[in-house]
Amino acid sequence: MKISANQTWDLKAIYPDAQAWEKDFNRIKPLADAFLAFRGKLSDGALTLKQAIEALDEFERLGEKVYTYAHLLSDENTADNSNRARVDRVEGLFASLAENSAWFDPEIMAIPEELMQRYLDDPALTLYRRSLLELLREKPHTLTEPEERLLGTLGDVLSNPSKTFEILNDADLIFGKIKGESGKSKLLTHGNYRRFLESPDRDVRKRAFSKMFSTYSKFRNTFASTLDGVVKTHVAGAKIRHYNSALEQALFSDHIPQEVYRNLILAVHGKLDAFYDYMKLRREVMNLPKLDMYDMYNPLIPACRKEYTFAEAVELVKNALAPLGKEYAEHLDLAFTQRWVDVPERKGKRSGAYSSGCYDTFPYLLLNYNGTLNDVFTLAHELGHSMHSFYSNRTQHYHYASYSIFVAEVASTTNEMLLFDYLLKHTGDRDFRCYLLGHLADEIRGTIYRQTMFAEFELLMHELAEQSIPLTADTLNTKYYELNKLYYGPEVEADRKIAVEWSRIPHFYYNFYVYKYATGMSAAVKLSENLLSLDPDKREAYFGFLKAGDSKDVLDIMRDAGVDLSTPAPVEAALDYFGDTVKKLRAELGR
Repeated sequence: MKISANQTWDLKAIYPDAQAWEKDFNRIKPLADAFLAFRGKLSDGALTLKQAIEALDEFERLGEKVYTYAHLLSDENTADNSNRARVDRVEGLFASLAENSAWFDPEIMAIPEELMQRYLDDPALTLYRRSLLELLREKPHTLTEPEERLLGTLGDVLSNPSKTFEILNDADLIFGKIKGESGKSKLLTHGNYRRFLESPDRDVRKRAFSKMFSTYSKFRNTFASTLDGVVKTHVAGAKIRHYNSALEQALFSDHIPQEVYRNLILAVHGKLDAFYDYMKLRREVMNLPKLDMYDMYNPLIPACRKEYTFAEAVELVKNALAPLGKEYAEHLDLAFTQRWVDVPERKGKRSGAYSSGCYDTFPYLLLNYNGTLNDVFTLAHELGHSMHSFYSNRTQHYHYASYSIFVAEVASTTNEMLLFDYLLKHTGDRDFRCYLLGHLADEIRGTIYRQTMFAEFELLMHELAEQSIPLTADTLNTKYYELNKLYYGPEVEADRKIAVEWSRIPHFYYNFYVYKYATGMSAAVKLSENLLSLDPDKREAYFGFLKAGDSKDVLDIMRDAGVDLSTPAPVEAALDYFGDTVKKLRAELGR
């Protein structure tokens, strides 16, 4: 299949050919050695410390560029072993160089306090003052250099429970076949499970659900063991580094108070009535006495079979993002004129979608575009990531350009919210409006309610481990089923098989990550409302967020943008918005 160049990304903008990449790859080791030459000299003066930081940034910056090219090229065609070999070479080199930087933080922390204060006041280190203060904040939780080296050596060993989960979950589990809507038997996989759950045929949904969780149940003790191992690793790591809890350690680097995490859970508990109302609406429309867990993903209105060419999708997204103004529109065009996007699905190409790049490349987008409405939303979402990176890299020094994972989903989700609003305002088709409202309700349900349920379960697991209570399969099943019942409410009579769902959630291995989806969606609801007001001050505040990188604490960045995530107010407002969406859907459906 021949694909036009404008449907693919332009990696020659990074390196014109493999030889140019090879030349930069060979420069990394000498740059790392130049950085290593500063070992033992950081107390020589502020200028020396400045030069050492610059040397570290220089070799890491080049390494990011070399890796970005290698992994993007590999993802174009995963079957090309020469492309994969480049990725392996970069990863192997950086693994071997890891020790080159392990000494750096402990040596800075060992600088006497009085001398460090003089460094912090020295104009030579003005640019790096924030990152030095961040590092010194971690001093009570940093071990001696031999201890840090020992923990680094154990890193691969301690990651074994996660690796075992991945291998068992992704490679070894076989779910067998089930009958689809056509009556033909199809192999059930991770990839098509969601499609089966979206089937209008309840028997198909039930068969997929039963087959999936019956399989997980057979391996529940093994999955409990891997999860127990990961949670114990988090708990032990927190103790070793003198934190009061695993939660405190996980939130520390982002300056997130534990109250933010706990208040998210409390705020969602306080708005469960809106969730129950949505479950009631689903039950009524589906004409069921009770819902089950396999009744959550089939659209209330059969999917509108709208198809969009990529050019039509681009035009839709551009129109939807018009509230961001002329400057944003001009820069958004660069994604297409400079060829940031690899568009079509094809054999050998990596599946899914992402935004990826580094300080010295375009913020590239990988899509597997097939013309569905979901693909249009994916384009808007990934452009949000890429434009966030574009503005951050364009505004900030390399040292502060990478933004925190805590805010990584905010710009992308804000773009989706703007696209929802645009589509709703520009259709007179009642079925399409119902479909959009249902899709929006499901997005918020899945991102705030469901992810908060995961966050509460994750906290519960760590608190049990901190009390030395083993995380057996029976314990996990009981706790998960109770939480599921609380969140889904009286309209749902859940098959007991859902109790083992915890065993298939990879995010439980990520160390308190999932709550960020809920806070990110809550922020996006507020920020999209701000942008739709067309208030120039609110738009400027949003641009401040896009440009901020890591120049401030994340809560301060979001507060400046117009969302105070240190309080439960944004979550409560987002769930009120969810409640209003359900009411609109109910009205459109005549219920």
